[in-house]
Amino acid sequence: MNIQIFGKKKCFDTKKAERFFKERKINFQNIDILDKGMSKGELTKVAQGVGGIENLIDKNAKDKESLLLIEYSPDETKFEKLLDNQQLLKTPIVRNKNKATVGMAEKTWEEWIKED
Repeated sequence: MNIQIFGKKKCFDTKKAERFFKERKINFQNIDILDKGMSKGELTKVAQGVGGIENLIDKNAKDKESLLLIEYSPDETKFEKLLDNQQLLKTPIVRNKNKATVGMAEKTWEEWIKED
């Protein structure tokens, strides 16, 4: 199992995801998207894993101006704009190889553990 948790330091759900894996003694890599961010390849794989870029956008993000910019951008530019504005990503984003989840998805994570 190769777990990566992309989140924000002050996000409660990110902390809950970390606790979920700690309690099960599963090693994970924690990445603060506000500090380090995702690479283009990582964001591409995550978007594929969750069914598209729209599922990654946090509609309740504080940065309303950037949110509107992405929302009303043509589809072909949304990815690049989200890559540049990762504070708009829903968190936590949990990645296990080519699979990914956005938000709390404990049932899916349990399935990953059973498969491993």
